[in-house]
Amino acid sequence: MNKKAKRRLVVVGGIVVVAMLVIVAIAGSGGAASSLSISDIISGEYRGKKVQVSGSVVADSLSSEGSTASFKIQPEEDADGSSSSGDTLTVHYDGALPATFGTGVVAICTGTVESDCSLSCSELVTKCPSKYESAEGSLTVKGLLDQADSLVGDETKVCGYVRGEVLAVDAPEGYRFVLESQGETIHVIWDGGMDESVGDGTALVVSGSLNADGTFTASDQPAIDEAVSA
Repeated sequence: MNKKAKRRLVVVGGIVVVAMLVIVAIAGSGGAASSLSISDIISGEYRGKKVQVSGSVVADSLSSEGSTASFKIQPEEDADGSSSSGDTLTVHYDGALPATFGTGVVAICTGTVESDCSLSCSELVTKCPSKYESAEGSLTVKGLLDQADSLVGDETKVCGYVRGEVLAVDAPEGYRFVLESQGETIHVIWDGGMDESVGDGTALVVSGSLNADGTFTASDQPAIDEAVSA
């Protein structure tokens, strides 16, 4: 190979290497999301940037318009009362909410900060701690319904098995799941998080109260029956 051909080969090789480095740099800068706090985002310094943020879902903040769900998150330490920063971030998520989503759940949101410092979320992951409880002292669904006249509105505990799928908190059906035991069923209403392992056939213990229409409103996260799941 003569010197001219060698120089041409070196130049072409150098161009290819530089092009590859540029492509990698662009891809890396465009795809990475900075992990920020809620206060960072609402400061206004990250408009138009791709970010990731986590926080506890604020009670009664969920609304839906078409396929877009909007809700607010706050720092986790605010949710448990150990802090009072008052910071909240509005999140818009165009997608189906997972069944684990609900009030108090830690939502990990990835998306783009809008001009009003809200977050247009493209990826949503939830963290809801598992909860186990003994069914001792609880009523079966049949036992609850047999005493319905005297138990409506009273705090009680009922146990049974989930029948069918666990619905999302914004499901049009208006309840989260059906609980069955001894051949009777009730529809359970709950706006908080659900353990991701809960599904058809899971044994649950649910604290709450029976409503006049025969539904049951949970007052705490439905717990997996520790005796059945052990």
